[in-house]
Amino acid sequence: MLLLPILASCRQELCYNHFPSADIRFSYEQEWERDYGRYHLSDWNPQYYGFDYNALRPGTPEWVTMVRYTDDDLPDERFLRPGGAQISISGKESSILFYNGDTEYIVLSDMASLYAARASATSRSRSSAIVGVMVERHPNARTTNSPDILYSAFLKDVPTIRNHETRAMPVKMQPLVYTYVVRYEFEYGLQHVSQARGALGGMAESVYLRDGTTSEETAIILYDCALRPFGCEAHVRSFGIPGFPDEYYGRSPDQPDERPYTLNLEVQLKNGKTLEFNFDVSDQMANQPRGGVITVSGLRIEDEENQSASGFEVDVSGWGNHEVIDLPVGTEQTK
Repeated sequence: MLLLPILASCRQELCYNHFPSADIRFSYEQEWERDYGRYHLSDWNPQYYGFDYNALRPGTPEWVTMVRYTDDDLPDERFLRPGGAQISISGKESSILFYNGDTEYIVLSDMASLYAARASATSRSRSSAIVGVMVERHPNARTTNSPDILYSAFLKDVPTIRNHETRAMPVKMQPLVYTYVVRYEFEYGLQHVSQARGALGGMAESVYLRDGTTSEETAIILYDCALRPFGCEAHVRSFGIPGFPDEYYGRSPDQPDERPYTLNLEVQLKNGKTLEFNFDVSDQMANQPRGGVITVSGLRIEDEENQSASGFEVDVSGWGNHEVIDLPVGTEQTK
């Protein structure tokens, strides 16, 4: 008679599930930029850009890392399929952080602390004058790669799940990395260019996984450019501008961002000579804190710049000495 209650409770789940479990199902917000007044989605012109707006939307990850935090235990880390999974989850009330782990150019730090856990892009160096020029304008900024696509979600105060209970747990994964379409439009001289690369200075150095706030520290993002009929182009991933959204959330056009933002283009000509252009793009970043389009125009390379006494093209694998050309804000044009 004393064993009957035990046997009855065991039959509740046919003895297959003695433990509490969570049925986690992931959905993804696949956005590459946020609208703060530029209306790129509604005004997008595929003929002008050469690709559809949706072509830049990030895909889904290969797997998701789950980190569970409790008051008195070490964080518990698990790896889940991108669509979700049903997992046993016993113990006390907790908070859970999710992020995709299939990244190559991101470094995670302070993961033992829920409030300090953050992601940074990996460091990158470049042996050219660009580093000196950009660091002068952005002191203490680290030079980095573009970060990988990164999603995150945070569940606060997840209650204890009872034995024999399976709780549905939908999780919406939101992007922490956004894309800037960078266009360098040439007025003349593109035919002299053999290869190009660029940099975007003043961007956030890292992002906090818990709430998506970017750090106050800045970075100079280094990247390669593709040659296009109009000039040079790059799709640059970034955490966005520093100190966002806390300091700048809800700002209006009469509350401008006073931080400097600098765009660089470095081109190697077919004669082996290297030219460098620098632009102040602070006005374009004012309402594009998380992704968007940055366009600079009016670039010229005169024929005499590409003159070669030897009469043949130099190997383009090396980058030589530089001429630095600073173009003022007035020469920029936003499309």
